[in-house]
Amino acid sequence: MAAVNPYLNFSGNCEEAFHFYRAAFGGEFQTVMRFNEVPAEYQSSPEERNKIMHMALPIGQGTILMGSDKPASMGKVDFGDSASISIVTDSKEEADRIFHKLSEGGSVTMPLGDVFWGSYFGMLTDQYGIHWMVSYDSNQQ
Repeated sequence: MAAVNPYLNFSGNCEEAFHFYRAAFGGEFQTVMRFNEVPAEYQSSPEERNKIMHMALPIGQGTILMGSDKPASMGKVDFGDSASISIVTDSKEEADRIFHKLSEGGSVTMPLGDVFWGSYFGMLTDQYGIHWMVSYDSNQQ
């Protein structure tokens, strides 16, 4: 089966955001590559050379959260509400921990709680404009 890994674009604060995500999920970065580390024909402007070209953080079982700083030459980063990253945890405690960490500096759309379909579920937008859904379903254990 093919893997699906979320890839996020940022406007110059990818590294900051990924340190925030590492604090929420734990683990170590799999990759941190800056624009100044790639061949010259792929490098961006001098102001962007220390920005992140690619960053990867394993989160959970086989999922890797990936991201980069979008070079100005590729246009502005637009944040919208057409996509959310859904995290399914192994316990209510883990759901609480991740949800509360991700919501720091962001806004809670739907507080964590028991919902009619039988899950413990909540939604938020983090301080970087990324939409998250966090859930725990005791029926799947």
